[in-house]
Amino acid sequence: MKAYITNITYVLPEHIETNPQNRLTKKTGIIRRHICTDEETASDLAYKAAEKLFSEGVDRNNIDFLILCTQSPDYYLPTTACILQDRLQLSTDCGAFDYNLGCSGYIYGLSIAKGLIESGQAQNILLLTAETYSKHINNKDNTVLPIFGDAATATLVSGYNEHKSGLDGFIFGTNGSGYDNLIVPVGGMRQMFGKTEISKEIDQFNNYRTNLNLYMNGSAISDFALEVVPETIEKILLKTNLKRVDIDYFVFHQANKFMLEYLQMKCYLQDYPYWNDVQEYGNTVSCSIPIALVDML
Repeated sequence: MKAYITNITYVLPEHIETNPQNRLTKKTGIIRRHICTDEETASDLAYKAAEKLFSEGVDRNNIDFLILCTQSPDYYLPTTACILQDRLQLSTDCGAFDYNLGCSGYIYGLSIAKGLIESGQAQNILLLTAETYSKHINNKDNTVLPIFGDAATATLVSGYNEHKSGLDGFIFGTNGSGYDNLIVPVGGMRQMFGKTEISKEIDQFNNYRTNLNLYMNGSAISDFALEVVPETIEKILLKTNLKRVDIDYFVFHQANKFMLEYLQMKCYLQDYPYWNDVQEYGNTVSCSIPIALVDML
């Protein structure tokens, strides 16, 4: 049995914020971002995405596993996926768990789904990604405010006995030494809220944040991506015994226009179909690739 993506959909918050037309907007290519209301959470978006998938013909009674990727869960505990199982009226025989990953989250989710299906533990997996990074961001911090948008996606991954390869070619890697380049310092067990002094920071460009907010070292993250992604592409092509010309479309994490253009050059993909469209969404973290796939299709 092989695992296949059979359906994908996405939803966006109704509220839209437009970036100012300045040098940063021109560089990132991000014109508008969809942002949650104060009362709207990741599970609310995930619920809407799943219901949209069901309205498009997917039978909720066939779902035997629910996986949710989010870095903005409703609670530290209980697991948001378990809340969604009940809210979506899925079977109590359905497995469910959250996992905490950012931009790589969708690919990890596909790999987890593949493992559960091809090891015989599940047949139809509902993979949800839901992110409300806006809730981590200080509205006076223009290093991150114009970049990130909120969204949720729903993907059905199903198992079939077919001769085609299905989901394939996963390559993984981890370098945790840069953990503090993208971080919300206060709120976990290392620096507990209520027991940690809230500190304020204003940088040289008058961007304001506290240690309760998201901090991103954009240059360090860009340097890391530009170093790691090209060699990862080569490893994937080698593992799958494919050449660039064999690929119908290259879809990377949709971070921003500048990074995507740079990666296209670094990966020698200038003459190949390559998706680069962030202007209506911004960086939606784990949601960006499934959004791109739906728009592309």
